[in-house]
Amino acid sequence: MQQFLVVVPVAIPAIFWAGYHYHKDRYLPEPPLNLALCFGLGLGAAIISKWMYLGLEPLGLRYDAVALASENPLGLLAYALLVIGPIEELAKLLPFLIFVLRFKSLDEPLDGIIYASFLGLGFAAAENVYYLDYLTPLESAARGFASPVIHILFASIWAHWITQAHLDQKPIRRAVTLGFLLSALLHGLYDFLVLQSPVAALPIAATLIIVIWIWRLILMRRLHRDAMRTSQQR
Repeated sequence: MQQFLVVVPVAIPAIFWAGYHYHKDRYLPEPPLNLALCFGLGLGAAIISKWMYLGLEPLGLRYDAVALASENPLGLLAYALLVIGPIEELAKLLPFLIFVLRFKSLDEPLDGIIYASFLGLGFAAAENVYYLDYLTPLESAARGFASPVIHILFASIWAHWITQAHLDQKPIRRAVTLGFLLSALLHGLYDFLVLQSPVAALPIAATLIIVIWIWRLILMRRLHRDAMRTSQQR
């Protein structure tokens, strides 16, 4: 019973955000097994991300981001933009390219965002389990709800462009490159602002997330309307 209570700050937010995205896709829902697979792939992506970080150690490029925040802000900025953002977005992007693009159910532009969101949800869940030993229950609960939002939003950027190109039967190389670079840049910038945490930085970080969330919400509504219109015409 005690072990179950320990993971509640991770499990409840994961269920909440999974239900939210399933509800958003309720009229043309994706197969639950595919969504569960993406969640599992997200967990695996977190492990891949850990391996990538460990791979930097022999090269002398692995740093403590918290230490950099207090000792070397410019070093933290470089580390966030060139390491944290690229590694974590690449770890989520790889299973999307290898597995999700092969799903037969990936037949609408909105589907890519939904699948990428479950990838991000799994990634965040793995991260949150890791941090349970370092946070208070209240901090774990707050992180449990906030962390998935971050990973979901940044993954939605490259997922939208890649899925659109894929469904248009166009080469996806440009969409992959631009989507990855933008999401990695924004992810790294967000982590820099949060880790540096001066008084002015946190509102800026929050504004960044709100702007991306609004963009994503408007985009999902438009894609949903387009999908419903196409479905009615068939």
